Amino acid sequence: MDSTEIYNLISTFFVEQFEIPKEKIKPNANLFKDLGMDSIDALDMVGMLESQIDLDVNVDELTHIRTVQDVVDFVSSKINAAA
Repeated sequence: MDSTEIYNLISTFFVEQFEIPKEKIKPNANLFKDLGMDSIDALDMVGMLESQIDLDVNVDELTHIRTVQDVVDFVSSKINAAA
């Protein structure tokens, strides 16, 4: 899965699950300030990543994730490490 596919998966998830308008979802959008997510939403996102992409995510790894691009980079690094 490449970065574009990861971005599209995350973007679709945000639109469908959190009803965030697609035009607000940009790589530099802050998950909390710009997209209005909260900690429960972040946990839902982790659950989606674990089930959709078969990733094992440790919550402590997520402390630095603030933007959509951070999520894409994190997922990409996890996939590359598993390969």
